[in-house]
Amino acid sequence: MSSFWEATKTRLQRAEELVGLEPEMVELLSKPMRVLEFQIPLRMDNGKVQIFTAYRVCHNDALGPTKDGTRITPDLTLDEVKALALIMTIKHAVVDIPAGGGKGGIAADAMKLSERELERLCRAYIRRLSPKGAWVDIPGADIGTSYKTQAWMLDEYEQIMGFHSPAAINDKPAIVGGSLGGEEATGRGLFYIALAVSKSKALIPQSCRVVIQGFGTVGSNVAKLLSNEGFKIIAVGDIRGAISDSSGLDIPALVNQVEQTGSIIDSPGARAISNQELLETDCEILIPAAVENVINEENASRVKAEIIIEGANGPLTPSADKLLSDKGITIIPDIVANSGGIIVCQFERTQGLYDMYWDIDTIHERLKTRILKAYKETVNTASEMGISLREAAWVNALRKVGQAIRMRGWV
Repeated sequence: MSSFWEATKTRLQRAEELVGLEPEMVELLSKPMRVLEFQIPLRMDNGKVQIFTAYRVCHNDALGPTKDGTRITPDLTLDEVKALALIMTIKHAVVDIPAGGGKGGIAADAMKLSERELERLCRAYIRRLSPKGAWVDIPGADIGTSYKTQAWMLDEYEQIMGFHSPAAINDKPAIVGGSLGGEEATGRGLFYIALAVSKSKALIPQSCRVVIQGFGTVGSNVAKLLSNEGFKIIAVGDIRGAISDSSGLDIPALVNQVEQTGSIIDSPGARAISNQELLETDCEILIPAAVENVINEENASRVKAEIIIEGANGPLTPSADKLLSDKGITIIPDIVANSGGIIVCQFERTQGLYDMYWDIDTIHERLKTRILKAYKETVNTASEMGISLREAAWVNALRKVGQAIRMRGWV
């Protein structure tokens, strides 16, 4: 069993104790309501057939249809998908989205597939998944998927159904029924949270040093927005390594370099460091925006940040979380901090159902209002109960999910 799934269940159990949920509800929430695992035989460009394992997990739909997340990664496991689906249930509840948690994916290396192979794989996933549409379960994008893959998935779904249904698939291009602002939504949400928490700490942007692990869509967008606001981005990292510059990195130039070369490595004027050194860099704000469990019991004691804003899902293990909290480090949990993407996904579904689309200023304003409301509610609950921000966010979510379950008569 994966440590990520175990860590997620540990956080659920702690929140359940704080809320005082009924034993039947604890049992209900500890397992997904639906789990699908299936095989995809795919004809490769060379004529050979390769078999890929795929998953879709729907954790709980008491608040509404399950939705989001389809990742394509080589080492994807069912436990990982189960943990992510549970997190999505909690995350939707935290930010008042009437939806449950869904997650899925394919165990494959998208980087080793040709574009034609990737398209065939995505279309085959939808055919074998048989999603039930905008009112039941809505797949979205995640690691290894993109606007392009989601457009293919939507087209395959609509070809199967025989009618247009833009709300059936999330994270697609605006031209086929997606929402403006979707690609930058998670990074923009992190930006709004960073502004709010730095203000609460009386930090001045120009003297606030920021370290970002992960420089993909999320990391690069939050870096651009913070840099434009005057924050000093002193170190960033990607899958190939990390770089630092105590005087502040040139983020626009770095973004351009990544577009040209695919990596931040060998950036002129920057010092090469390891991703481990990156996490241990002295700074005011650390944003881990890559993968789970990067800060753990082995390196947590060396983390020097004053504030950690979780851009990835589960970047801190429970033991690291406790150690850092005990040190007085403020941790803004993933289910609040990186919820910008799912908030705009909800906007996307709403616009698709109504066939009425919003301008970018409306998207930004509504995103800011929604995510800061969740942040303030989390801070208030933490203060009232004397618990951590992470525990407070889970408590707020479980109160809403629990109420929906009771009203439905499930327990």
